Amino acid sequence: MSRFDDTYRRSLDDPEGFWADAAASIDWIEPWDRVLDDSAAPFYRWFKGGRLNTCHNALDRHVEAGRADQLALIYDSPLASTKATFTYRELRDAVARFAGGLAAQGVERGDRVVVYMPMVPEALIAMLACARLGAIHSVVFGGFAAHELASRIEDAKPKVVVSASCGIEPGRVVAYKPLLDAAIDLVEAKPERCIVLQRPMLEAELDPRRDLAWDEALGSGVTAPCVPVDATDPLYILYTSGTTGQPKGIVRDHGGHAVALEWTMKNVYDVEPGEVYWAASDVGWVVGHSYIVYAPLLHGCTTVLYEGKPIGTPDAGAFWRVIAEHGVTTLFTAPTAFRAIRQQDPDGRLIGEYDLSGFRTLFLAGERCDPETLRWAEEKLGVPVIDHWWQTETGWAIAANCLGIERLPVVPGSPTRAVPGWDLRVLGGDGNERPPGEIGSLVVKLPMPPGSSPTLWNADERFRETYLSTFPGYYQTADAGYLDENGYVFVMARTDDIINVAGHRLSTGAMEEVLASHSDVAECAVIGVADELKGQLPVGFLVLKAGVNRPDAELVAEVVQLVRERIGPVAAFRTATVVGRLPKTRSGKILRGTMRRIADGEEYATPATIEDPAVLGEMSEALEGIGYPRPRVGPGAQ
Repeated sequence: MSRFDDTYRRSLDDPEGFWADAAASIDWIEPWDRVLDDSAAPFYRWFKGGRLNTCHNALDRHVEAGRADQLALIYDSPLASTKATFTYRELRDAVARFAGGLAAQGVERGDRVVVYMPMVPEALIAMLACARLGAIHSVVFGGFAAHELASRIEDAKPKVVVSASCGIEPGRVVAYKPLLDAAIDLVEAKPERCIVLQRPMLEAELDPRRDLAWDEALGSGVTAPCVPVDATDPLYILYTSGTTGQPKGIVRDHGGHAVALEWTMKNVYDVEPGEVYWAASDVGWVVGHSYIVYAPLLHGCTTVLYEGKPIGTPDAGAFWRVIAEHGVTTLFTAPTAFRAIRQQDPDGRLIGEYDLSGFRTLFLAGERCDPETLRWAEEKLGVPVIDHWWQTETGWAIAANCLGIERLPVVPGSPTRAVPGWDLRVLGGDGNERPPGEIGSLVVKLPMPPGSSPTLWNADERFRETYLSTFPGYYQTADAGYLDENGYVFVMARTDDIINVAGHRLSTGAMEEVLASHSDVAECAVIGVADELKGQLPVGFLVLKAGVNRPDAELVAEVVQLVRERIGPVAAFRTATVVGRLPKTRSGKILRGTMRRIADGEEYATPATIEDPAVLGEMSEALEGIGYPRPRVGPGAQ
């Protein structure tokens, strides 16, 4: 057997020994009683009885071990025309000071702190300061609207919200404070204090009864020590879209999270301490949590925090400039970023303007990587391009080419094989395993490895119903796919109504709720249609109430604006059409899958359960009216 096979087999045959060995890379205040606690199965917990502090492991121990003067953080913002660096000592001191500021506002172990910030160093500092105190941070992506922010505040019930006066997008400044104020007006569980970072491009008006400027919060200069916490204590809550539109609070604990992420840096990404690692994501998403903030710092690397875009800041060479200027060895981003770069610079001309001699590997995740994008990146960059697959719930890769263990052949369209620790299976609707090559539900046999979500925030039963009930004894990924005869994983589609827009998982159910709230809409549906740049885009279908007599374009503009206000620009909802009716089964279920196939120009069979087959012709006409199916481009186009 190969080295990878040996490692993978041991992780499944002896998970306690495997992860106990991995845990030796983390500093523990007290050792654990049990590596794996299965006493409350299917709610498994790792390293029960152990005590540690994640911030100590990410910062203080590296300062003490000789990395004090090594760069921990590089901040590069073409949007703000600003760059800054922090050594491990400087970052530790900044975090300890802000932790002191939070403690002065009464934040203690177990309290929640919502972080609603753009891509600035203070966002990372706030997260680590919470970890230092044993408080639980919940980061909300800065592009979310007040309604979405409010739902997360209501669920987490934070003592403090940390925010900024504004974020920056190409060509515009986005005021955050009015969104935060509107969100707080909507909730019953109001925070006691808001700490606001004033950015020079737009200062916010603060309410002296509740708001405190960031600099004022640091005024005392008091620093806070690392607070010991249990390995099973929550480190953070990260909300992800639920199929009902009600967000799900994914919980990550301290012990398993630190062990798993530190292990991945060498074994999955093949990165050494001291090297520069860049995850071009946002701290509001799981990639930002795992691979901008925690994993690189736990491993003693230098992490890059980039406030910019892959194109337009200023051009499609933005990523190459950052790699060359800061000595990045490994980049992790979404395929949509490379589709945008390729669209703007199809010949890769701008790549040649930068010295990328120190750049070793490109990792892609966040959505399925189409083979053409992978091939383009391989050809133009001349480095391995590694697609890997994981989810907010898992916290790190389920399937990947584990370069630090053994480099396996790249197969376009596949994120390679299941990573050690993940017992990945393909099940049919009957619960039986599918043979190689047959599509079914991708599931993970329990227990899942350390670092995966043990439950949802204050919602154990919802966690069970959402992830564990369909196939007892397994975690349901809600992705469909297959394994080939070599164990390579092929992820084909979502099995629920979550769509993937530029790497962001968004609920069509939540968008439908917004459309249905319009006074003229009787019924609606939202589907995700294929998009060459963003992976998927939402398209809405509106059935109007009887008697409504208005221009379709006027009504569509109103619902588009509604989605923008309630979910935010991140939804990329720009297209809708008015239809006479929706295709349904006789039991009343809307045939969204068939609608999507029509929109994408795929072959489809008329479902046997359809109420009226003629409606599919009407749907085709409606889609043609808004430009679908789109003509295919590139190799393989018909």
